[in-house]
Amino acid sequence: MNDNTSTLQSIPKRSWGIAAVTGAGAFMAMLDSTVANLAIESIREDFSSSLSIVQWVATGYLCALAVSLPASAWLGVRYGYGRLWASSLAVFVLASIFCAIAPDPSTLIVARLIQGLAGGLMVPAGQAVIGSTIDKRQLGRIFGTLGLVIALGPAIGPAVGGFLLDATSWRWLFWINVPIGLIALIAARGLVPRGVGDSNRVMDFKGFALLSIGLPLLLFGAFEIGLSGNSQTVIVALIFGTALVILFVFTALQSKNPLINLRLLQRTTFSTATITTGLTGANMYGGLLVIPIYLQLVAGMEPLSTGLWFLVMGLGSALVLPVAGSLTDRFGPGVVSLAGTVLLLFSAIPFVFPQVPSSTVLTVSFVARGVGMALAQMPAMTAAYTAVSGEEMGDATTLVNIVQRMGGAIGAVGLVVIVQHTGGSTSMTAHNIGFTSLAAISALTIITAGLMYRQSKLNPVHDV
Repeated sequence: MNDNTSTLQSIPKRSWGIAAVTGAGAFMAMLDSTVANLAIESIREDFSSSLSIVQWVATGYLCALAVSLPASAWLGVRYGYGRLWASSLAVFVLASIFCAIAPDPSTLIVARLIQGLAGGLMVPAGQAVIGSTIDKRQLGRIFGTLGLVIALGPAIGPAVGGFLLDATSWRWLFWINVPIGLIALIAARGLVPRGVGDSNRVMDFKGFALLSIGLPLLLFGAFEIGLSGNSQTVIVALIFGTALVILFVFTALQSKNPLINLRLLQRTTFSTATITTGLTGANMYGGLLVIPIYLQLVAGMEPLSTGLWFLVMGLGSALVLPVAGSLTDRFGPGVVSLAGTVLLLFSAIPFVFPQVPSSTVLTVSFVARGVGMALAQMPAMTAAYTAVSGEEMGDATTLVNIVQRMGGAIGAVGLVVIVQHTGGSTSMTAHNIGFTSLAAISALTIITAGLMYRQSKLNPVHDV
């Protein structure tokens, strides 16, 4: 337990301002990764196109995020985290304008790819700005409040997107980014530090090629397997993506100037915290695929009812995140994350039995899952960032984001394959086995969070 259990240090207004401004970019990136899925059919009808083409509006964005993400650490050190964040936000806003005025599917898809490339740089750069400029004893509350804003994206995004689609046009899903982004850019002047560039930082082109190709292939395969199943293209993408990522790990460990400093994982606190974020990612994305299928095909619910249950879960996360931040700064990230992982295990138990839970049990389970995800994931991220120096923050934020996305991909693929090979999506038994696997992931996360708790007691949070 750290030395802040009795009192919490007051957070300066400037620190809140930096978090708010950089958080606006993260909110837009999260919002755009969810609401665009709602508009696929409207876009297809508007352009009189095919679903196989238009679906790249969603898939291309996610893959582009993964392409640029590996370069964020090098660019941040080379040009300064603040400069990278501001530049990527400006490109994101500009790409949003081109999305909104796109005259055909090809233009829209290209604009979405640019948007995704910018988002892949903007999110870790914003986290690096926060991690390198704000006292580490305040990061829990900062990331907790920031997480509240980001969590509201998937929670309210479908509702806002549905309203805009009904009242106006799918184009307004992209126009809303423009005022938010411009306000953030204006507010950032004189507030967000530009950072100090290091012209001596050498680019690892081999590592970048391996990871910028391998990671999108892996994420594409995970995304598609949840929609179209085990097609040959999906399996090839998963195999090649996994192979390239593994090859990147070997080359990075042998390189004198690696694209990402993987040796940070030799630090027990950082590695256990990062693995915990990866496992919570597997839990979250695996659940996002399996739960709606279960509710609709096994429990017989309508899509609207399914969406409302996800709103309950999202609001559970959003409401508890600021509290989780204060608890993290007061008692340390380990114990808070451990409590969250226990709740995640608890939330999966009702679904391993061969009957549909009652509304009361569903409510308790989904609230517990939302709260557990907030308590488990955000403190683990905080623990990872407090374990590194300011100079290492770019590598740390990039590595945490990559592990979290890979964990999500593996969790999504694993659970879908398990359900498909144990009876199919309409089988109660198959879903019982799937949720048992989800519970097993939660149990494994309890172990890594317990190790993180032990390390946090041995190594209390210290000043930047």
